[in-house]
Amino acid sequence: MGNQAAYVLAADFGAGSGRVVRGALDGRRLTLEEVHRFPNNPVQLRDEMYWDFLRLFHELKQGILKGTEGITTAQVQSIAVDTWGVDYGLIDGEGRLRRNPRHYRDARHAKSMKDVLAMVSEQELYSMSGVLPQQINTIFQLFGHLQDSAADAADDMRLLFMPDLFNYYLSGEQACEYTIASTSGLLHSGESRWNESLITRLGLPASLFPRLVQPGTLLGHLTHDLVRELGTGPMQVVSVGSHDTASALAAIPVTEPDFAFISCGTWSLMGIERDSPILSDLSRKLGFTNEGTVSGKVRTLKNRSGLWLLQECKRQWERENRFYSHEELIQLAISARAHQSVVSPGDDVFMSPGEMPERIRLYCKQSGQPVPETAGAIVRCILESLALEFRQTLDELEHITGTRPPVIHMVGGGVHNRMLCQFTANAAGVPVIAGPVEASSAGNCLLQYVALGEVGDLSEIRDIVSASFEPEMYTPQELDCWQEAYGSYQQITRVKQHQQ
Repeated sequence: MGNQAAYVLAADFGAGSGRVVRGALDGRRLTLEEVHRFPNNPVQLRDEMYWDFLRLFHELKQGILKGTEGITTAQVQSIAVDTWGVDYGLIDGEGRLRRNPRHYRDARHAKSMKDVLAMVSEQELYSMSGVLPQQINTIFQLFGHLQDSAADAADDMRLLFMPDLFNYYLSGEQACEYTIASTSGLLHSGESRWNESLITRLGLPASLFPRLVQPGTLLGHLTHDLVRELGTGPMQVVSVGSHDTASALAAIPVTEPDFAFISCGTWSLMGIERDSPILSDLSRKLGFTNEGTVSGKVRTLKNRSGLWLLQECKRQWERENRFYSHEELIQLAISARAHQSVVSPGDDVFMSPGEMPERIRLYCKQSGQPVPETAGAIVRCILESLALEFRQTLDELEHITGTRPPVIHMVGGGVHNRMLCQFTANAAGVPVIAGPVEASSAGNCLLQYVALGEVGDLSEIRDIVSASFEPEMYTPQELDCWQEAYGSYQQITRVKQHQQ
């Protein structure tokens, strides 16, 4: 890279917060520095929920300013954005944002899903797209949107997924990146092309969908207006693995084949990397979806709970003037008795915020278990339940593939919770390799270096990650106790599902 360091900026918009990270590649080592962090909360307006796009674009610009502090602006070579999947915005022929993008939690999507499934069955939709039909999916959001606002189907309108929308206002270029588009339900299964027959069948205008680009595509430079406003150099805008899980998966330091991964934060995505999608009826019934990777493969995965329950409990206790650090909560959980109560973390009763400790107690009471009264008992219940849910997912992956992954790679913020990592190894009966924490940002940065010609391919990316971040290995312990706990978990969750 020459004598002068070259930096890249990775903007990662996650659930609850966003951040801009400055990456530097020195030989074979990547270093990351967080330069700007900001809240990313949806905005409720009457009965509708939105992204706060204008404020978030302002925060992105602040991140660019902070990312160039202390160095010459010419040293920042590029910037790239990743977010979660499915959400999108529309721009008109003049390049104006049609309306603030809707948030996937908007309640209207349930009706749209029902309307689409009346036209295309769930089984057929799954086989066509590889994406598990869920009301959050772009296909249902967009169908309902255009039913309500026919003017948004005009010939000059273009759909851009959220990272693509940020990229458009950074560079002026309209394109949809493959990995984020693969979450929509509007592509051919396992392929980087729009499913035109499905789009036509649903009455969606083909003109709405711009070109698809691959991860590592140079889109262009910052617009002249932004360069003038921010006083920066003309840095490149790169389309990376714009779905945050795609970038995170690229940054897993893999040394063995057939691994399972967990990208764990507020929510968790657990799955495997494959050459082709799994489209069986069993896969669909078990809740697995198929999305694109940065290397042209497929990630077959399942949306699972993450640290949402723990975060919500902590927020509730703070409302009650009971303030615990995360470290204090873990110590309280260590002191609590093991394997007393479990919950199904993904149960609908836990989806909305507020009063989480009480809802956990009520779940345990209704399922005939000891009720966790103390903060430590509740935290232990949550972490044991998450680990058992991961074990269940590993079993399901074995059912749909015929092969049991011999190791789990865990990345993301959940890696900080060493108790959860150890519990996951215990419950699953396989080693857990934890790290890096900032996998999405690491993958984002390294894919920019691929686009800039400084890094070769996915194998080289993973070699650099291995040299840059020291993972921690958790080996399974107390297998008999955890096997017994898993039996209880399966029985209790089955009873609860039957009651509902």
